[in-house]
Amino acid sequence: MNIKFSYKYMAIIALSLTMAFGAITPVWANGSPVGTTVAIGKVLITSSSYFELKQIHVLPDQSGKISTFTITIHNGGSSELQFIDYWVKLKSKSGNQFTARLLPADKDKNRLAPGSTTELTFYATVNSSTNLQDLVVQFIKWEFSQANFERVLGEVAVPDDYTDVTSSDGTATISVGGVSVQASVKKFVKNKNEKYHVPTVYLKLENAGSQTVIIPAYLFSIRTQEGLLYPLEAKGLRNLKINPKESKEIQLSGSIPVEVAADAWQLSVAETIADLKLNVSVANFQLPAVTPQDGGSIGKEYSFTNKSGVYSAQLGGLHRLPWEDQDLLTADLVLSNKGDESLPIPKLSGYFLLDDAVKIDTKLIQTAKVIGLGTGASVNLQLAGKLPYTYEFSHVKLVLQENEEEAPAAGTENNSSAATDVLEFSTQAELQSIPIIRLGESYSSNDVGRKAKYAIRNVSTYEDKTSIMYSAMVEITNLEKRFTNAAKLVANFRLPDGTVFPASVAEVKNKISPSGKALLNVWAPVPKGFSIENLNLLIGEAVTDGKLSEGDKAVANAYVNPVAYWLPSESKKVLTLLKNVDLFPYIISIDHIGTSIADRVFTLKFNYELTKEKLTEINTEGHNLLLVFEDGGGVKRFEKKFDFKDFDVFNGDSTADEDTKIRLGKRENFKISIPDPGLIYNTKFLEKYTLSVYDEFQGQRKLLASQKADWFITTD
Repeated sequence: MNIKFSYKYMAIIALSLTMAFGAITPVWANGSPVGTTVAIGKVLITSSSYFELKQIHVLPDQSGKISTFTITIHNGGSSELQFIDYWVKLKSKSGNQFTARLLPADKDKNRLAPGSTTELTFYATVNSSTNLQDLVVQFIKWEFSQANFERVLGEVAVPDDYTDVTSSDGTATISVGGVSVQASVKKFVKNKNEKYHVPTVYLKLENAGSQTVIIPAYLFSIRTQEGLLYPLEAKGLRNLKINPKESKEIQLSGSIPVEVAADAWQLSVAETIADLKLNVSVANFQLPAVTPQDGGSIGKEYSFTNKSGVYSAQLGGLHRLPWEDQDLLTADLVLSNKGDESLPIPKLSGYFLLDDAVKIDTKLIQTAKVIGLGTGASVNLQLAGKLPYTYEFSHVKLVLQENEEEAPAAGTENNSSAATDVLEFSTQAELQSIPIIRLGESYSSNDVGRKAKYAIRNVSTYEDKTSIMYSAMVEITNLEKRFTNAAKLVANFRLPDGTVFPASVAEVKNKISPSGKALLNVWAPVPKGFSIENLNLLIGEAVTDGKLSEGDKAVANAYVNPVAYWLPSESKKVLTLLKNVDLFPYIISIDHIGTSIADRVFTLKFNYELTKEKLTEINTEGHNLLLVFEDGGGVKRFEKKFDFKDFDVFNGDSTADEDTKIRLGKRENFKISIPDPGLIYNTKFLEKYTLSVYDEFQGQRKLLASQKADWFITTD
């Protein structure tokens, strides 16, 4: 009896550890989601206790699909029920098995008192071809008398007519830290411009619990009928606190290419498991019919006439952009000539009127280098004004004006300018989200004389003890047939909850050749411990006093044509040999590394080859190649910096022994010598050493390669 008891006791412990450690994942920010209150099916434990499959989701992921499902355990008996005696399995109706893991937020829910109920949420990676209706949840009890130690209590197959999508007029219940929050779509507005559908969804969140909750930084997306996901920006979500019985409304906006069919769209709500870089479904909603907008004018064309002729104007979109401790409110206009004769570009200005009460003066910016409009031609214009970032409004009116110079008044020499209202655009405050460029894709600027393609080359983090420097490399390709200057940019790193880190841009001084490239290093300091998951880069063309910024002394006070990029994952691979080390646009290889001690001087000697990608301009200011030498026994350590700006500088014969700089090309027997009178007496303590290569930027560093070698022996 004791032997059997011990065996069972040890087996339960082993099983507990397997369940606990096998299911280690990051804790959800505020608990598990519950998408519907109607159970899919139940399985009896005893005559009075049972399991219920309460909800199940499937969400696309980079590696396939992720299924999340929630079960409810009802203990109707008179004694305690221990979940450690039970488990659940996920499989497909065709027999495929998927490993189900319990969310850490629920892993301590092992004991269930008589008469009580609890919920547990699991997740599993399923095949990319697996659909929601293919899944089966199986409930088992561990019984060590069985051959496989388990007895199947029953299973619940997802019905063919089951959906995890809440109807357009329905309400979904989500659990935030154990508090029930009722979510429903109150309004769906959709506009359209030349390139994008511009949807706006109003989501109502009501706290149905008895405690105050803070809504997590959920990821919101439009899901099309084909299953494509397009991200939405959430306005009003950051640190959103909802008291019991209180409701709040958040505005979700995005942009979807016009080529995408605009019917049967759904709103998808997900949450990120940061450490695993997985998004798991929280709820889905069928979007209601589009709500008509009174006076909505985005995407519509209007005409106005002046003494030169008839012009057409179209409001392409409104954007609210971060700017230091303020926000920029910008309007994108397309001015066209539909007539048979060329027209001059009129002198336009305008202002925003918020809620018919607050006037925001604007400056007009013309980005294209054109002076007139030929037949059928058009030009993009922007108007930009500033307002406090905390100011909210529900209605915006854009008044477009034409300025005409008047003759000087008697006794004066200065001309005055009279502004005439020519058009008025009025809309609710459905501000368009900034176009988001997907991973691996690029954005092209088609303004005449400034055509260029913009893409993200890579990202890097450089660390010190208190902060990290987050950096993205923006690659610009000149699409013009002449040498051109790279556009001056304004950049910000943004988190989904609205947190903004203003970024610096290392500008390229030289002109870019036709089809040539320039690399702009964009960086911002981020406090250590601050999550940078789902970070994106917002860039726009810098504006100084109503004109595109040009010249070294131009200081930007606005920006236009914003786009946002989803950023790729950072490559953190550390090479174990100093071969082909990427210092983009340079590559360095170091070999034949050797050490010596003579005349009280320590010498490190090696061969190197440094190459550079051609036709690429870059500003390497602030970057150093850092070599770090460390003896395994701690007897000797030193660091040596080589400034990137010296790489391209020809200094006579770059192979001369006295040249202490690293240059482009090959070099043999490059030496670093350091006086160290006492080192010769410590040779018996010298162990293997490590030579490491770092990319140092703004005093912070990133390890790229590290190679171990023996003292006084030259490597291959």
